[in-house]
Amino acid sequence: MGKTTYKRLPGSQSLRQRLLLASLSSTAIIVEDIRSDSTWPGLLPHEVSLLRLFEKVCDDCVVEINETGTKLKYKPGIIVGGRNLVHDCGLSRSIGYFLEPLIVLALFAKKPLSIRLKGITNDPKDPSVDTFRSATLPMLKRFGIPTEGLDLKIENRGVAPFGGGEILLSIPIVQCLTAVTWMDEGMVKRIRGVTFSTRVSVQLENTMIHSARGIFNRLLPDVHIFTDHRVGPQAGKSPGYGISLVAETTSGCFISTDTTVSYRRGEEGGEMEEEKTELVPAEDVGQQSASALLGEIEQGGVVDSAHQGLLFLLCALCPQDVSKVRVGKLSPYGIETLRNIRDFLGVKFIIKPDPSTETVILKCVGCGLKNLFRKIS
Repeated sequence: MGKTTYKRLPGSQSLRQRLLLASLSSTAIIVEDIRSDSTWPGLLPHEVSLLRLFEKVCDDCVVEINETGTKLKYKPGIIVGGRNLVHDCGLSRSIGYFLEPLIVLALFAKKPLSIRLKGITNDPKDPSVDTFRSATLPMLKRFGIPTEGLDLKIENRGVAPFGGGEILLSIPIVQCLTAVTWMDEGMVKRIRGVTFSTRVSVQLENTMIHSARGIFNRLLPDVHIFTDHRVGPQAGKSPGYGISLVAETTSGCFISTDTTVSYRRGEEGGEMEEEKTELVPAEDVGQQSASALLGEIEQGGVVDSAHQGLLFLLCALCPQDVSKVRVGKLSPYGIETLRNIRDFLGVKFIIKPDPSTETVILKCVGCGLKNLFRKIS
């Protein structure tokens, strides 16, 4: 065996994406100076949990962390997948933080993945599990990912600070993705949504629906927002409520936003605490979420700003064929993703603004990643 060559990377930014791309491209990495000047130096609990999740899904991967947690050595192994896995995501970030890298990783595994993830299902910082179910999974189908075996079930809800949520995720494997030309965002034909509440009155959900519909009904007749009120163990361990909205267009695009209201945690890295601050009124939550969705639609593009990173990643992993997509204003996360794709996969995007629609058109030739374990039928 030859000596392993490590790619050196400074700082903690986009660690999640770097680990994913390192695993897909079989690149060993050393990440140095992880928050070395911070009050809480080193890796944060959710980053360690993500590494543990990668270890569960992959075989033979090597993770070494120094005593202070400021230096990480990661050598990827074989992506195995597997059935009936369980992972506790902890309480420092929601399950949404773990879902994006896990979904992409699992597509190129040896076996289909089914995993139970525990932790916080809805959180203001990351896309909620509802958004993944109603907008992210339909988007994957564009890239030739089969619908059979692609599923996300919300067993229990859980919000910050004490979580208690559980989901079941199933991801099929693919031989390779399909390159896309996805330029037409279409017109919005329907809006669907779901409100949830845990350990609070169900009346809050009706208030959120009423205030959101007050904005949408002026523009569109086909608006349905469902309720998901949980009690007992299914309601997790903390009170909270929120709304997830998805606009479906005539060309099959799904534009989403979500809002969650709960008591906040203590400072990053510190102890969890339930601070009795005033929660945002349910009426305002409905209005804010509806307005945010209209803002995403106005920006144009085939996905919302939260999904830009995943869209670019899937385009870059396609066969060596041209993918062409249209998005609204590039988000900071989308720009960071483009840089990471260039560094790990060597794929460069041609970025061209379209002044007539104030959108951005991106083109790339995929890196041609193949799943060597998937037999060609």
